[in-house]
Amino acid sequence: MLRDLHALPVADCPFDRRLAVTIAEAEGVARAGRVDIEALDAARAGWSAERLLAELHATRPRAAEDLVVGHGDPCRPNILFDDRGRVTGVLDVGRLGVADRHNDLAIATRNLGARWSPALLAAYGLPAPDPARIAFYRLLDEFY
Repeated sequence: MLRDLHALPVADCPFDRRLAVTIAEAEGVARAGRVDIEALDAARAGWSAERLLAELHATRPRAAEDLVVGHGDPCRPNILFDDRGRVTGVLDVGRLGVADRHNDLAIATRNLGARWSPALLAAYGLPAPDPARIAFYRLLDEFY
C-alpha cells in the first residue's frame, strides 16, 4: 500500500506536508498547549512540550526531503484489509500530502514493532531506512 501511494506523482498532489509546513504546525500545537503529554511514547514520557519542540528543532534532518505522496498516519487501524489480507482501503487521510517517505515509514514501523517491521521494509523495497529520519518523524508525530 505504501509503495503504491508513494509512487503517485508528487506534482499532482495538492496537499503539502513538507517540513516547513509540519514543523510550523507543531510549533502552533505546542504554543496552544495542545500536545498530549500523557500520550507520549515511552522514550519521551514526562517531557514538556517545550522540550519536545527543542528536540524537534535540534534533530531536524538537514538533507533534502525524499518527497512522495504520503498518508501521514499509516498505522494498522487506518488500513482496511479483506479476509485474504489484501489492502482494500485506507482511513484517516487528514495528513495525506507531499512529505518525506520516512514520515510514513516511521509511523508504520513503530506501529508494527520489531517483529513485523523488517517484512514491511522488505516488501516496500527499502531494507534500511535512515534511522535518524525515522527517529525525527516519530518525534514529530508526538505533536499530532
